Amino acid sequence: MITMMKRGLIALGALLLFGGVNYSIWHKENIKRNGEVMYMDLAPVDPRSLMQGDYMTLNFRLARDIETGINLPLQRAWSQNAEPSKPADAPREGEIRFANIALDEKHIASYRPAAEAKSIKLRYRIRQGRVWLGTNGFFFEEGKAALYNKARYGEFRLDRDSGEAVLVGLRNDKLESL
Repeated sequence: MITMMKRGLIALGALLLFGGVNYSIWHKENIKRNGEVMYMDLAPVDPRSLMQGDYMTLNFRLARDIETGINLPLQRAWSQNAEPSKPADAPREGEIRFANIALDEKHIASYRPAAEAKSIKLRYRIRQGRVWLGTNGFFFEEGKAALYNKARYGEFRLDRDSGEAVLVGLRNDKLESL
């Protein structure tokens, strides 16, 4: 009887786990299909990793602007010390927050410190003391590094309801797909 109960609990746990994973995949695919197009300026770094294959580490201007807007560099300095006068609203590691952004006529995102009539909420998380916008890497086919070195923008799809953005590709300085 107890063995049957254990097996049932294991099956239920596996069902919940796979259901959660599948929901997450469905949600991201839905954002990729139906999300609003948004571009973020980027500065590619480290175009090759022997351990992981060809990839590009991405650093977004928008993330740096948000860090400056919320005084995150100062927060990092505080986190290394014991407990100096840290503001109550300083973000903590792993915390999810929202930033106000605006899209220009080309759909290029820029940070807005305060909410405006046409501002959009973008979800971000604090990871290792930095603003993380959902991804910091882009993997590509081996031997295509020269093509992706021309990348100037990350192309995202944004779910306005949740504020989640999903990277779908890279674009050059004329916003042409690479």
